[in-house]
Amino acid sequence: MKFIILREETSSRGGGIEIDLTPHGYEGEKMTAYQNYLGGGMLGKIANSCTIQNFREDKKLVEVADKLARHFNSIANNSDEDFEEIQKRPLSAY
Repeated sequence: MKFIILREETSSRGGGIEIDLTPHGYEGEKMTAYQNYLGGGMLGKIANSCTIQNFREDKKLVEVADKLARHFNSIANNSDEDFEEIQKRPLSAY
């Protein structure tokens, strides 16, 4: 799955990636995958956000969100932990 990346920022304190959903059939809409800093050098799980309300009810958007989260993990995390282990963490420390 190819992404048109609009914004990408990664650091040891989290970051995110934003894509255009037009190539996936949702003209003018955007989706992000992001990761928050939990503290103590640890990042939280990777979450998604979308300009389409209730995007989790759309099977196609859920698939795009999963692939985007995995893509973000591949470019942002330089640890030996796999994606499934990272996804067991909390989203935020607050």
